[in-house]
Amino acid sequence: MPELPEVETTCRGIAPHITGHTVEQVIIRNPSLRWPITANLDQTLPGLSIQSVSRRAKYLLFSTSAGTMLIHLGMSGSLRIVSRDLPPGKHDHVDFVFTHGTVLRFNDPRRFGAVLWTQAPAEEHALLKDLGPEPLLDDFSGDLLYTLSRTRKVPVKSFIMDSHVVVGVGNIYANEALFMAGILPSRQAGKVSLARYQQLAECIRVVLQHSIDQGGTTLRDFVNEAGNPGYFKQQLRVYGRAGLACINCRQPLKELRLANRSTVFCSHCQR
Repeated sequence: MPELPEVETTCRGIAPHITGHTVEQVIIRNPSLRWPITANLDQTLPGLSIQSVSRRAKYLLFSTSAGTMLIHLGMSGSLRIVSRDLPPGKHDHVDFVFTHGTVLRFNDPRRFGAVLWTQAPAEEHALLKDLGPEPLLDDFSGDLLYTLSRTRKVPVKSFIMDSHVVVGVGNIYANEALFMAGILPSRQAGKVSLARYQQLAECIRVVLQHSIDQGGTTLRDFVNEAGNPGYFKQQLRVYGRAGLACINCRQPLKELRLANRSTVFCSHCQR
């Protein structure tokens, strides 16, 4: 599933090609995604210019003078800049054709993504209004995590993966941040100290920013007629390495399931 760094990489990759340009046509081949594509989008969007492309959590926001289009990549979706004459593939559900010849193509084999439209301010949309802070912005901190966690009995890993607490900390990044902070993923959220949450908040920032920086090397892949994924290769310390030696103490890494998600940790380095 595309996570926050991959979505941010997508945002940075496509923005220069469409920002300031006018939509000529919207071609909808299959409106049946996770939610049906907003009715009449193919009539609403043409003639409007894309003023900005931004990200909120894992949603891409395309702002115009008349409203905002929200796109979510779901489990397997992608956005690519392709040439106008490239024939669509089986899972190419939507094309956004621009007057300068660029085509932004939405591909989603599993159809768990979304293409929605709102005339209201984007931050008031039902899918966005209750989300927690962005982990790379100033309103996210260890103090906030500590305050929100005081009555929480869930594992700290589940706590930081809750999008109402903070957005964008997916399973891979939760594993990596907790290892970097030396915190046992199964520890009860309400029993983690302020100092450790301050360390964890910083580790979340470092892990996500590092992944975004890696993704920056693949931006050219978003102009790719083959539609190959442009996601960076992970450089992971614990995730997917159960049974292998911890990079710090060389003890075998252990694995358990938390909220039905794979959780890899070092029982020696994480407390």
